[in-house]
Amino acid sequence: MVPMTLKVPVPSEYVFPAGALCLGVSPQIDFERRGEADNQARDKETGERVWVVRVMDLDPEAGKFGRSTEVKVKVVAPQQPVPPPSTVPGYPPAVEFEGLTLTPYVDSQRCKPGRSSGDCRSRMAYSLRATAIRPASTVPGSAAA
Repeated sequence: MVPMTLKVPVPSEYVFPAGALCLGVSPQIDFERRGEADNQARDKETGERVWVVRVMDLDPEAGKFGRSTEVKVKVVAPQQPVPPPSTVPGYPPAVEFEGLTLTPYVDSQRCKPGRSSGDCRSRMAYSLRATAIRPASTVPGSAAA
């Protein structure tokens, strides 16, 4: 039987072939727990805390076709992941992800009630999850084309 949510393991360099710069780490808020002292989201399978790591995708193709160069990767961990120190003064640190998985889904937010099915602008999308962040093993942008 195929599970309802398919988690495809992928190497970090497959998702971010030109590298990624860490822009920040923050707790994922569980809006159903809003108002509680601890409203951080928990992973449904492990019960561990969920953290959002914002990265800049350095792939030159990332900003084309209306895509954002900023990508959010959810990291499931008991403690807040700490980005490595930057190796280039004035720039965010280059990172890679351990235990990275990709979960495809249909983004139907562009489908408005009352629209015909042929006018629905849904698209295939994916979410990214990982178990940890680490310093990049290669300098971003140095990979052979």
